[in-house]
Amino acid sequence: KRVTVGDNKVEVSFLETPKMSTYLLAYCIGEFDYVQAQTKHGVLIKVYAPRGEAASCHYALDCGCKALDSFNDFFGVTYPLPKLDMVAIPEFAMGAMENWGLVTYRSVDLLIDPSTASNSQKQRVCTVVCHELAHQWFGNLVTMTWWDDLWLNEGFASWAENYAADENYPEYEMWSQFVAGHLSQALKLDALQSSHPIQVNIEKAEEVEEVFDAISYCKGGSVVRMIKAVLGMTNFQKGLSNYMKKYAYGNTETLDLWQAWEDVSGLPVAEMMASWTEQMGFPLLKVVKEEWHDDKVVMELEQSWFLADGSEIPEEGKSKLWTIPILSCTPAGTQEDMVLMREKTASITIPLKSKSDWVKLNAGQEVPMRVQYSEEMLGRLAKAIEAKELKSPSDRVGLIMDAYALVKANQIMSPESLLKLLSGYKQEDDCVVWQGLADVLGGLESVLSENEKIATNFYSFAKALVLPLVGKVGWEAKQDDAHLTSILRGIMVSLLCTFCSDDPGVYSEAKKRCEAFLEDPSAVGVLPTDIKVPVFKIYLKNGGEQEYEAVKAYYYKAKDNAERKTVLNSLGSTNVEKLKVATLDWTTSGEIKLQDFFYAIGSVSRSGKEGRTITWKYFQEHHERLKEMLGNSSPSLMDAVIVMSAGSFASLEKAEEITKFFKENPYPKNERKIAQMTENMRANGKFLNILQASDLSKPEFWDSL
Repeated sequence: KRVTVGDNKVEVSFLETPKMSTYLLAYCIGEFDYVQAQTKHGVLIKVYAPRGEAASCHYALDCGCKALDSFNDFFGVTYPLPKLDMVAIPEFAMGAMENWGLVTYRSVDLLIDPSTASNSQKQRVCTVVCHELAHQWFGNLVTMTWWDDLWLNEGFASWAENYAADENYPEYEMWSQFVAGHLSQALKLDALQSSHPIQVNIEKAEEVEEVFDAISYCKGGSVVRMIKAVLGMTNFQKGLSNYMKKYAYGNTETLDLWQAWEDVSGLPVAEMMASWTEQMGFPLLKVVKEEWHDDKVVMELEQSWFLADGSEIPEEGKSKLWTIPILSCTPAGTQEDMVLMREKTASITIPLKSKSDWVKLNAGQEVPMRVQYSEEMLGRLAKAIEAKELKSPSDRVGLIMDAYALVKANQIMSPESLLKLLSGYKQEDDCVVWQGLADVLGGLESVLSENEKIATNFYSFAKALVLPLVGKVGWEAKQDDAHLTSILRGIMVSLLCTFCSDDPGVYSEAKKRCEAFLEDPSAVGVLPTDIKVPVFKIYLKNGGEQEYEAVKAYYYKAKDNAERKTVLNSLGSTNVEKLKVATLDWTTSGEIKLQDFFYAIGSVSRSGKEGRTITWKYFQEHHERLKEMLGNSSPSLMDAVIVMSAGSFASLEKAEEITKFFKENPYPKNERKIAQMTENMRANGKFLNILQASDLSKPEFWDSL
């Protein structure tokens, strides 16, 4: 309640605060507009925004009401507060913070302009809201005892954001997208020797900043998804409900959650999960031998620690073992029987309907691991891809992403086999699979751009893979487009930007749309936000100073931060060197918000060989000024600046140069990120050597595809 005190003061009294952890307390003081609604469970939700922006709050309000009701039903424990406020903060380092009953968000992660927002932006707001509201139970009602169990908060919320989004917006197909998103990010980082276990020892609270990363969030979410697949939804949900009721308003450790699931399932959850949360890394599951019969195939499997660059496993890592759920599918569907592989080797039998059947291990990509098939098995799966017999998008995308990682890991699989497998995806039209294909093609491009001869042939190959999509998806958004069709169009135009920007038809279409939009930004139909960044980039790549200034001018006309970010993510694509440098000067001038300025640095570094050289040189010359700019803000911002400035090389020499620079100029709060970045760079340098030594350097190989 509010009481006026004297002439110029107001006293505000609040309801008594429930028993809670102090890090979850927040106040917001300012002038806001808001919209409100009540959930079916009777909780009043308000979404606050700066004055004049209430119209942008409605989508988040809808997401919030639906998500809070979903979690009430899922946990079987009622949200304990009478209200929930969600507030857009104009400048905010993190994406959001789950303060109990008063969740704060970066504006772009809460506010949606209904006239311009892309489907990707809507999905982003939906998942961020769902993530933060999952924390109202997992983290707020039940809080970890100490920060070394941070993953209990973030890993579970990363799983739950997909659960609630899928429940309320099934057209988003979040669980299929999980494979090319969360799971892919987790495996990339966790394949490095500079990774860390999900449960990591934290001595001082400030050390936790370094583990707000893809291991805590994405690998955490992936192992939660895996245990759900093992337990089944009924036991998974019942165990969580019991856990919430038992530990409400209290603190827990990871073992308490394992025990709750053991109690309802009778399975050795603690033993199984210890191998996934207490040790760093994940397994490579190798098919050592197989025997094909008319009605079954008998396989011998072997597990080992998977390392991104294929380097020799350190002595202390050779004894690593994981308890691996073996899930498989065949043309008859997913096998019901699941085997838990606890030892180094195992033998399994999978029923077949025909001796010519294919078998895919890790059905649905439920387990965070890589799979190495025999040539025979891979050949059968490649035919299944081409004939569209491998029905699940998760399996189709998982197969190509595993193959790419295996080639990178020092020729566990050959580059030639990868390209032949890729060519089988020419008729692919599923958005989720294209998310993975774009990742693989982009990874190969970033490495092969160091070798002009191979890059030319690779660009022609990629162009032939991508151009058929134009006929299927088209440039023009349609009224009846599905959610994922719009996202697929964005992926398609991004790939056209990378591999076909010099194609006369592609440039002509991009130029026409870009110029019409820049002349009249209210004509959103001519350049929907889903394709705006790649269209800007194509326009800039083929233009000069005039085109650059035209795109930059839109930054000042754009009416919200999401639209301004499209400029920041594009400007560095200009082919004019002095304009690339001008972009860096502009974005570090103090004119751009601290939470956003690194996006423009990334647009320069990702623009090609010249761009990454310019950004690294610029960082070395200006790093003291950049450090001063960021001051005491979250270390995650400096992480982003460092990775955007120095992380795009595929060179062993550059990795040494960058390591030397950071030894001479220490950044203590960013050490883990720097170590991961340089290790990944070395892996890419080795990968380039592998590709150059293969048949990819021979023109006749490309002719054979």
